Amino acid sequence: MNVRVTLVAAARASTLLAERFDDDRPPDGEGWRALESAAPELVPLAAAELRYCSPGPRSRATGQALGYAPLAQVALREWDMGRWRGLTLAEVAAREPGAVERWLADPHAAPHGGESLLAFIARIGGWLDSRPAEDGGAIVAVAEPSAVRAALVYALRAAPQTYWSVDVRPLSTVTLTGSAGHWHLSLQARA
Repeated sequence: MNVRVTLVAAARASTLLAERFDDDRPPDGEGWRALESAAPELVPLAAAELRYCSPGPRSRATGQALGYAPLAQVALREWDMGRWRGLTLAEVAAREPGAVERWLADPHAAPHGGESLLAFIARIGGWLDSRPAEDGGAIVAVAEPSAVRAALVYALRAAPQTYWSVDVRPLSTVTLTGSAGHWHLSLQARA
């Protein structure tokens, strides 16, 4: 059974340098303007049989603004950063430089007390593999960029460290086709 899962990265909530771990803010002004600009390309994805989003405010707001009426999925939530939640990378690096180094180098490490990179990728992969859809069905899901990155690493069976080399911009899309444990990256030409 093959399904088509299109992941839409949620609209931005802050500038890159102001991004915070496990940020639970809705889109900012620039995020809303970008969403309005991208809507003509993204709204047609609402035709998917199943429409989901992560439970975070910016993913929910993005999905609602695009007319998806998405069902929130706890498994698509942002990476659990434990005590680093709400802090920027610069703030954490200043307070716990050794912990940040461990976190970046070891996919098993969770010095913040939340999820390790491996656990996060496995959670997102578990969600991807358990999608109930008809053969040939279409799914759209709005998620945080980190969840989209994790889905790509899982689907491509890439080394966990690949996560750090994947750049997912707000409102970008990626489509995966296949079934549980057998995913393929599908790149689409834009007219």
